[in-house]
Amino acid sequence: MPYNALDYYNLDDLLNDEERMIRDSVRDWVSDRVIPIIDHAFSDHFFPMDLVSEMAELGLFGPTLPEEYGGAGIGEVAYGLAMQELERGDSGVRSFASVQSALVMYPIYTWGSEEQKRNLLPKLANAELLGSFGLTEPDAGSDPGSMLTTAKKVEGGYRVSGAKMWITNSSIADVHVVWAKLDGVINGFLLEKGAEGLTCPETKGKWSLRASVTGEIVMQDVFVPEAMRLPKAFGLKCPLMCLNQARYGIAWGVIGAAQACFDSSLQYALSRPQWGKPIAGFQAVQEKLVKMATEITKGQLLCYRLGTMKQAGTSTWQQVSMAKGNNCRIALDIARVARDIHGANGITDEYPIMRHMMNLESVYTYEGTDTMHTLIVGADLTGLEAYKG
Repeated sequence: MPYNALDYYNLDDLLNDEERMIRDSVRDWVSDRVIPIIDHAFSDHFFPMDLVSEMAELGLFGPTLPEEYGGAGIGEVAYGLAMQELERGDSGVRSFASVQSALVMYPIYTWGSEEQKRNLLPKLANAELLGSFGLTEPDAGSDPGSMLTTAKKVEGGYRVSGAKMWITNSSIADVHVVWAKLDGVINGFLLEKGAEGLTCPETKGKWSLRASVTGEIVMQDVFVPEAMRLPKAFGLKCPLMCLNQARYGIAWGVIGAAQACFDSSLQYALSRPQWGKPIAGFQAVQEKLVKMATEITKGQLLCYRLGTMKQAGTSTWQQVSMAKGNNCRIALDIARVARDIHGANGITDEYPIMRHMMNLESVYTYEGTDTMHTLIVGADLTGLEAYKG
């Protein structure tokens, strides 16, 4: 059955022609290319690499960057709408685009040398190169400033040692954006695939984000040439700014997952008979559908307003935290209600509910846990930083 996106408050009326065109082109691609294969990829625990070149052709890697560096120069709202449609397909597909764009291309564009930007960004945009982002460590998740990865200055460059984990695309990446302390200050480094002392074992046994490659970045005295240090990246604010870019895309993305769950629930409720009529005709089911639709609509409007402020350069990272935290929370709640509406059928792969629910358990946590985003907004409102003990 064709996908009928929920737009209860006519958000379409607020979009310009380019934004609608980008959203619709990604929506059609997801329906044609992602939906038919994603259950198999999720079940067999692999990322469908055949999609990568097509994503590049659609301009989904670094789309907000200038065209001279391989980007498409589109606006933040259009980018968010694209992430929404990708995650309607699967969180793993949206994560792939988010990492390549917000966590790899963005820091190179923002803090890289002109040579790094011209050599790497076009190749990342067309997927000739794939990237990963190494910040999280076994004992440094919500507190990345306590990272143990270090860099030491040596002749011609640096020696980097440490370990990163929960890294999307680590084992398939050609270039890793890794954050390490140099003389006690966090710096950014670009590590190339195959470097001596660099290993990237894949994480197995996941029940979430199974259609996504997750792994580690283990560095044992890896030599990084001077030309591969991000020359303008100093301090914790740099990786946190990268996370802010990713969180923005996530806030839009999870609305796509919620919409997929709602659409499946509505169609199921209209077609599932019980006591002589569709279950959509019962008050309890209608109440569930209304609450789902209301939360999706609120999340859409939250993202749209955030996107317009981001385009104008007036948004704050605390506002991004509010959107990421709220939308991940409501998307996971919607997935759970959708499972209830589907009854026993909701646990099967005939419907996308459990796949989205399991994925959202990870998205709810990564790029800042729900608790951390709550405390970030709380600190902004009160002026008191409760997350620092």
